Amino acid sequence: MTIYTIIPQPPRLIVICGATATGKSGLAIELAERLGSVVLSADSRLVYRGFDIGTAKPTVAERRSIPHYLIDICEPTQTLTVADYQDQAQELINKLLFGAPILLVGGTGLYIKSIVRGMKIPRVAPEPELRSQLQGLGQLQCYQMLKQIDPIAAQKIHGNDQFRTLRALEVYYITGQPISEQQGENPPDYPILQIGLNCESEALTHRIQKRTENMMERGFVQEVEQLCQKYGTELSLLETLGYQEIKQYLAGDISLETAKELIVLHTRQFAKRQRTWFRAVSEIQWFDADSSNLLDQVQMLL
Repeated sequence: MTIYTIIPQPPRLIVICGATATGKSGLAIELAERLGSVVLSADSRLVYRGFDIGTAKPTVAERRSIPHYLIDICEPTQTLTVADYQDQAQELINKLLFGAPILLVGGTGLYIKSIVRGMKIPRVAPEPELRSQLQGLGQLQCYQMLKQIDPIAAQKIHGNDQFRTLRALEVYYITGQPISEQQGENPPDYPILQIGLNCESEALTHRIQKRTENMMERGFVQEVEQLCQKYGTELSLLETLGYQEIKQYLAGDISLETAKELIVLHTRQFAKRQRTWFRAVSEIQWFDADSSNLLDQVQMLL
């Protein structure tokens, strides 16, 4: 009897994910150099121009050495939806798929899921006027409306979840179809390898502290000040991690030392949420971010 050995196909897309400050970008650049690959960012803040230091955006030199995509593709005054990201990322993947493996790198779980699971996302842009009218009805009535027009979606959405309730109603009234009929998954047919970087709590805290100090040395305060002057202090992106704390310092509400302490605290809390998200993904193969031969360990999977 002949025994056939099934050799798995090498991955065409390699995901490098995990909590913030675990060294995803550094590993990606080293692996890309070995494989001749390009990097596709999967970070929801790296898409915005001008938000550089506080988002730990790869430097200009790093982007010159290794091609990076999906960085600086949107103005801070614009909104890039998950559907927009998915469209642009998938278009790039289709173009690059038959070269070296593509690296999809970042900590925005929904961006990554949109690609590796082929999420079906309703292509409906937010409609502020419609949302305002619906909000005026109150959450209780909106949820009752949702149960009537889309009972399947209502079963998945908590009665107090105003954001998802409004989104479901918005999609229905704009398209005429329930959101539940427009959702689902269509996973890609190319092989994917998902790699996660893990870090012990104490070590991660040290990494976050070190990165925060490095951000300050690189001129993070000046970056936030310039962004406030250019776009105004009410810009929503200035309410995000790191920028909000420095904005408070610039307003005279807290000291710089307190701002740095808050950045570390809030970054740790954010990292915990990211870790919870990625730990629920069974396909991810985990590695110790502080391993001395991390790159070699990862390459053994290829």
